[in-house]
This record gives sequence, C-alpha cells and structure tokens, in this order.
Amino acid sequence: MSSSPRLVLASQSPRRLALLAQIGIDAEPRPSHVDETPLANEDAAAYVLRVAREKALACNSAGPDDIVLAADTAVVVDGQILGKPVDRIDAANMLRRLAGRSHQVMTGVALGKQARSERFLVTTEVTFGPIGEAQIQAYLATGEADDKAGAYGIQGWAAQFVSGISGSYSSVVGLPLYEVAAKLREWGLMDHGARQESGDE
Repeated sequence: MSSSPRLVLASQSPRRLALLAQIGIDAEPRPSHVDETPLANEDAAAYVLRVAREKALACNSAGPDDIVLAADTAVVVDGQILGKPVDRIDAANMLRRLAGRSHQVMTGVALGKQARSERFLVTTEVTFGPIGEAQIQAYLATGEADDKAGAYGIQGWAAQFVSGISGSYSSVVGLPLYEVAAKLREWGLMDHGARQESGDE
C-alpha cells in the first residue's frame, strides 16, 4: 500500500495548524517569507490569492509527493485592506472603523504539488455591533489586536464585538476548513478519513 501524501503548511501560524488538526490533519509547518505589500491598484481578492500563491511557491518542500498548502487572510472594509496595526493608535482606529457595521474577511488558499496547482477564494461577511471607547481600550490592553489583521481575532476576546457572521467562521480565523477539506479529498489526502466518516452509508 502506498503511503498517503504529506501536507506541508507554508506558514508558522499556530491558528492554521490547530485548524488543520481539528479535522484530523497533521501538517508540517515550513514558513515561507514573501513580501506581503499590496500592489498598486490591486484589489483585495487578487491580493490574497497572489500572496497565497507566492507563499506556496516560496515553500521549500522536500518530498515529490508533498502537497503544499498556503493561505493569506485579509480584513476588508469599503474595499480597503486592513493589515496588522502598526501600533495601538492604529488598532483603535481600525476597531472604530469596523464598529457598528459589516466588513469582509477574504482568505485566499493555494495548493501545489509538483506541476499541479490550484487557488481559491473564500469571503465571509462579519458584522460588528456598536463598540464603546472603553471596550476598545480594554480590548487593546489584552494585546490580542497587536498582530491581527484588522486589529482583532474572532476566536478570542473580540468575539464579544461580533453580532453576526455570514460564511465560513474558520476562514475568519485563518483557514476555511470546509473548502480546504473538500480540496484535500480531491487531491487524495483525506480519502481514508472520508471513507471512515461515510461508513454507515
């Protein structure tokens, strides 16, 4: 019996590793470093897809049967990408901008193996309720916003701001599990698990 292909995650994100583990996949993290500066006149969807592809290409995969998975997530409001805040003043301004309205979270995903490659985009709409200034300052004091795109982590303290979500929750965390699992089955990585789950049919 041939061994299953191995998944290499082109990231050192503990959140993405944890998400994959949640669906029974142990990925080998191999961070790839690329310039994540948006290009001139590049829209958000094109941006996350390009960066995901560049991360996958930059990943040094050792085995010919390795499947490389890369992703990039952006918070988008009024068509503008909100990256990681440069400081807490910037973070507070981002949260004020997101308060009491909806925004989009776009995750671009790239898969690659030898000459085969594929990319796809998942967009989730997130709605924040009103956020008072005291809430903003209390949240910033946790330090959670410091390294998060859009200055918040939906899986943490910022969950208290979210009044609604339409689409993939896990994509907002960093990886759209439903779509990723479906693609990995197509690529032969999750066949065994899928058969186990459908054993009663």
